Amino acid sequence: MNVRPVLREPLALKIGFTLIELLVVIAIIAILGAILLPALAAARGRAQGLICLSNTHQLTLALQLYVDDHNNRLPYNLVMTEWSARNNLNWVNNVMTWDTHPDNTNQATITQAALGIYAQHQTAIYRCPSDRALSSMQRTAGWTARIRSYSMNAMIGDAGDVTTGGFNINNPDYTQFFKMSQILHPTGIFVFLDEHPDSIDDGYFLNRAYHWKWVDLPASYHNGATAFSYADGHSELHRWLEPSTVRPSSPNAAGLPISIPFSEWADFEWMLSHMSVESD
Repeated sequence: MNVRPVLREPLALKIGFTLIELLVVIAIIAILGAILLPALAAARGRAQGLICLSNTHQLTLALQLYVDDHNNRLPYNLVMTEWSARNNLNWVNNVMTWDTHPDNTNQATITQAALGIYAQHQTAIYRCPSDRALSSMQRTAGWTARIRSYSMNAMIGDAGDVTTGGFNINNPDYTQFFKMSQILHPTGIFVFLDEHPDSIDDGYFLNRAYHWKWVDLPASYHNGATAFSYADGHSELHRWLEPSTVRPSSPNAAGLPISIPFSEWADFEWMLSHMSVESD
């Protein structure tokens, strides 16, 4: 009698991880994430800061082209409110608000304003990529951003009714620069800056000398620093010294106007010294 051998199936290999191995992998991923995410966030912040500097630089180049075409005169920098008549002679023709007013999103208020053609109708350069401030009403409406983050130094350009006497009634002891040639030290006088979203409203950035309070507040999107461009065309980040200058970039977070105690005058003094020069 022939006995046929019994063939056994080979044992199946067990493929997979044990629970302990899975937990170890998850722990490693969590540790790597904790290490890498802050570095990635910092890198992204630096990149956004560079874009913001480029934006302010390009706006200043547009302004310089405007000056060349207008017999050395600087563009209009009019005081505007939400209820003002709009004027495309102004360097920008909108007023930012926390409601759903069309000025917040209407790109024609940039492209058809005085600098629009000189900026080649590029609307992206008017907004800092770090500026994502919106009100709950605007988020509900589906908005992702407002269209402008930058304002112009109030002592630059023709400000309309407040400068009809040849000086700015808000700062009568300081020079109002109507022409580029009046700015004798262009490396030290700023033209554009990113402004806190609570005070940005019109494009006219004002602080009154000797009042020692922030009327308009610079933004602090870049790790406690603000992007400035200067009359000579260069741009740089300026980091604030006083914690009270750095306010959260969200609706109604600035608490303006801000009275400045004597011990915290450093930032305000720096702003005044780069705003204009005292009149003779």
